[in-house]
Amino acid sequence: MSDTCQVDGNGLMLLQNGVAYFPQLCADMDAAQRYIYLETYIFAADKSGRMVSEALQRAALRGLEVRVLLDGFGSGDLPQHWLDELKAAGVQVHLFRRELYRFKLRRHRLRRLHRKLVVLDDELAYIGGINIIDDATGNADAPRFDFAVRVEGRVAGEIYEVMRRMWIAVLWARGQRIERFFASRRKRQPNIKVLLRDNLRHRREIERAYLKAISGAQSEVVIANAYFLPGRMFRRALIQAARRGVRVILLLQGRVEHRLFHYATHALYGQLLSAGVEIYEYQTGLLHAKVAVVDGVWVTVGSSNIDPFSLLLAREANLVVTDTGFAAVLREKLFAAISQDARRIELEHWKRQGWWACLVARSSYFLVRMMIGVLGYGKRSV
Repeated sequence: MSDTCQVDGNGLMLLQNGVAYFPQLCADMDAAQRYIYLETYIFAADKSGRMVSEALQRAALRGLEVRVLLDGFGSGDLPQHWLDELKAAGVQVHLFRRELYRFKLRRHRLRRLHRKLVVLDDELAYIGGINIIDDATGNADAPRFDFAVRVEGRVAGEIYEVMRRMWIAVLWARGQRIERFFASRRKRQPNIKVLLRDNLRHRREIERAYLKAISGAQSEVVIANAYFLPGRMFRRALIQAARRGVRVILLLQGRVEHRLFHYATHALYGQLLSAGVEIYEYQTGLLHAKVAVVDGVWVTVGSSNIDPFSLLLAREANLVVTDTGFAAVLREKLFAAISQDARRIELEHWKRQGWWACLVARSSYFLVRMMIGVLGYGKRSV
């Protein structure tokens, strides 16, 4: 099955993991003629980061407009000399909410730029969950399980407009001159949508799209999500779908990456399993995907986790596609991961876990609830 298909005149290529993503991205950067704009949460000083940085520098040196917007927390460890190299080549670089005091818990500090977007020459774009970082880092012995979509066509112009507004907002907040942008050709497509989450007009756009798809599901819901801690409405939608005979499958993180959220998610397992939801934990490496397929036709790929921070605080971007061909490509990859790299959590086994595991899960969930409550979102989120 080909990983490329046509939807509403747009070419969509599903890219799994950095091994497919970075070579394709850098090749497109080298072929760009007018401009390259990039947004990412993490830009790491590693092999993949070096590959992308050099491609950006080559583009700037040959006269292209190159703009890079990095999150000040996620990319806060990027060495200054890396930034200096980019700027010396002519790349315009800005940090979104650069944080000097990274451990103070304040609401605005948690409103991160979590999107992963690239647009080139108004007709080519990337959207998904892959940061600029090596597939396997630290103690990981396998690549992160993650996805992005390469979009060729008019939808790229819509992604361009999203990035243009963000760039202007950052420059305006710093009192800097707003520089010119290339004209784009926006034309919304009936079967492809770019969904945002921000704190103005798009506060719940991504969550509502999920809820609508799940509530209307007839046969199957497959969700793979790295940080899964949905609110009451989301959990209710999944449970109601399972109870009306829809097969609901969750592929979640099996390895401990962030302990508090990992064990807080476990507090939801009993309720979901009792309703007939199938839960699988990814074991081979770290799961970083934020994707879903509903009824073999509705697909979303993006940066938004299903947790309070993504759904209520961060700036996110997801692509939603309604197409059986594209859905089949992603669904095949998800079921391959479920069968080869995951273990199923059985209800009877889960019920037999010790009191200590239950206490850790409930305590972690309570702490997350408290954190969100302190930030003013507790009643309507978790």
